[in-house]
Amino acid sequence: MAITKDMTIAEVLQANPNTAKVLFELGMQCLGCPSAAGETVAEAAQAHGVDPDELVQKLNAATA
Repeated sequence: MAITKDMTIAEVLQANPNTAKVLFELGMQCLGCPSAAGETVAEAAQAHGVDPDELVQKLNAATA
C-alpha cells in the first residue's frame, strides 16, 4: 500500500510499523498521542517543518 499525504499517522504506522523510524528521525516522537491518530501526514509535516512530499517519499521508501 502506498502512503499518501492524506493518510493519518496512525494509518501509516498500522500499515507498516517500520515507518516509525522515519518519523522519529524527523523529530515526530509523539506517535501514540491523540493528535497522531487524527493528524494527516501533510499536517504532521507542516507542524514539524518538514516538506510533505519529502516525508511521503521517505515513508514509502521505508515500506519497500
